[in-house]
Amino acid sequence: MKRFVASALAALMLLTVFASAAMADDNNTTSAASTVEIRGPVYNGSSLTDILANTAYGNGTAITMDANKFAAFYYDIDDNVTTESLSIKNVAGTSGRTIGEHGLVYTTTIGKAEYENKDVDWGNYSVIGFFADKYIPLKSNGADKLAKLVVDSDDKQTLKTGDNLDLGDGYSLQAKQVDVDGNKVWLEFDKDGQYVDDQIVSTDSGDHTWTCEVDDVQGEDDVPVLKVHVNQVFQGAVDSVAQIDGLWLIDYANAIKIDSDDEFGKLNDVSINGPTITISNDDTFSLTKDSDQEIGQGLYFKVADSDALRFYAYKQQTTSGTYDVRGTVVSGTQPYTWTPDNFAGFFYDLKKNVGTETLNVSGVDGRTIPENGLKYSTTISKVDYDADDAFNGTYPVLGFFAQKYVPLKSNDASKLAKLVVDSDDKQTLKTGDNLDLGDGYSLQAKQVDVDGNKVWLEFDKDGQYVDDQIVSTDSGDHTWTCEVDDVQGEDDVPVLKVHVNQVFQGAVDSVAQIDGLWLIDYANAIKIDSDDEFGKLNDVSINGPTITISNDDTFSLTKDSDQEIGQGMYFKVADSSELRYYPYVQQTLGNETTTTTSSNITSIDNTTSIDNTSVTSTPVENSTEETQDVNASTSTETPVTSTPDTSAAANNTTETKNNTPGFEIVPAIFGLLSVFYIVRKNR
Repeated sequence: MKRFVASALAALMLLTVFASAAMADDNNTTSAASTVEIRGPVYNGSSLTDILANTAYGNGTAITMDANKFAAFYYDIDDNVTTESLSIKNVAGTSGRTIGEHGLVYTTTIGKAEYENKDVDWGNYSVIGFFADKYIPLKSNGADKLAKLVVDSDDKQTLKTGDNLDLGDGYSLQAKQVDVDGNKVWLEFDKDGQYVDDQIVSTDSGDHTWTCEVDDVQGEDDVPVLKVHVNQVFQGAVDSVAQIDGLWLIDYANAIKIDSDDEFGKLNDVSINGPTITISNDDTFSLTKDSDQEIGQGLYFKVADSDALRFYAYKQQTTSGTYDVRGTVVSGTQPYTWTPDNFAGFFYDLKKNVGTETLNVSGVDGRTIPENGLKYSTTISKVDYDADDAFNGTYPVLGFFAQKYVPLKSNDASKLAKLVVDSDDKQTLKTGDNLDLGDGYSLQAKQVDVDGNKVWLEFDKDGQYVDDQIVSTDSGDHTWTCEVDDVQGEDDVPVLKVHVNQVFQGAVDSVAQIDGLWLIDYANAIKIDSDDEFGKLNDVSINGPTITISNDDTFSLTKDSDQEIGQGMYFKVADSSELRYYPYVQQTLGNETTTTTSSNITSIDNTTSIDNTSVTSTPVENSTEETQDVNASTSTETPVTSTPDTSAAANNTTETKNNTPGFEIVPAIFGLLSVFYIVRKNR
């Protein structure tokens, strides 16, 4: 019996060891972005009355944001189609920070857009932006019944007999058979693997198009839901194939109906007048200092932590995908300057009203920007830490091609490191926990002292030791500022700031609470030289805190193209006889990570689902609950020509990180020794 008890105790202690190690591993904390914010113009004044009276913002009685100003709103650059606007009006009750009843007005009206395949005579189709997402009205003159656009493409797709083409959102197209003469294909349209309709499409007569119509879509019959254009059919000795070069599809199975008693956040007074939806607030709306105020359906106002009234509207995108974040649309050859006020991609700090970047175009002749007619400039400024209650003072910042960088020296823009973290979020670390800071950096709570007022922290890069520090919470400022040498030749560079709010030594767990983090990617710091090139911007001048880059060759704004300006920034040029274009960068959201990309890909249609329980949604045949699956193109950021400095990381990663769990291992080892003693004694 004694041996049985001893054996059981031994097994229990072994389980304790493994549980302790697993707990230390499972408690790793990850910090990652999960949204993309696309903002509108910045409004700044002493009060709403002051802002509304400023003719630089509006007509003196109202300010209005349409798709030309608000990058999140639906916009078709080729046809210059915009349907949405958001206005603040000078109505009774509007003053200070308060918008009066019916003073906040959202309006959208059906417009017309061309199909992507312009070589096929499909005419155009009705479209409407609805809270910054692209929808198709089921009736061309009625805005109350809408379906999301899933596909509008002129890409060539080749289907062999039996192939299924995934169209997205559960819809698919199958090539059933090709006839023996090789001029007809039998197609089947499915939803969630269930049959919807089929058609034999001929390529030797007619327009080679199948338009699939469905009945009882929110009470409407004969609704065109799918268009397919078959370019060629081929019957070979081995394979039978059909080539498709035009696809258009709406998510009819999840169509919505908008009623006059629906509510969309603070916008809850709905009026539908044929092709137009107008929604306003039937109660006052307060622009509270330092807040994010939801307007409705993913639209917000972000209000500065400032005595002055400073705010902008933004759309919060949460669905995985790639989004264009663009500037104001320019038509014609007039000179124009984009700043953070009218280019949502540029870095902007609302609290301090700080923006560092400008892009200027001048001297355009036809579609050609002359030498030095395109100029990008950015200048170092100062911003507060997010954890301004923990970290005193400010830090230098520089927007560089729409990304936030920190200069290694406050008055020199030539050496930069990307900002990785600036946060005042509270993080609780148990002994042995690793906090993932992003880009391979991590912070570990090694141990907490027995008195419960100090914590031993370790800073790592790619699992390798960089530095450590014992931080006390009963004296000093509770802050560890980690400095690193030889970062692009600079020494004593502050690369990490950590503020420890509290330390706790409990009977079971030892924990440290962190409420301030700031980190730069020093291991990949860059040095900008006068002979560097950034796409078409290749004439570099560095003057202390300012970088200016222009083009030393002509720049063509080719019709229907995406022209790289430099370093992940592009001009999108309309497929139009009139010169129409805007600058943009791309934000990719996926796997809870937000990055700025530089690939030349077509922007997705922002077609997130409606999440409003008051909207009536009646699925039709073969439908299931809608699942968002936006396919994001994979892209790689274009590097600057300078080689990243990795010597700092190398010089500070000579020690191997100790992967042994922290304090939790001590009682486990003690337990094993005790069991060993008991077993030996019983023998």
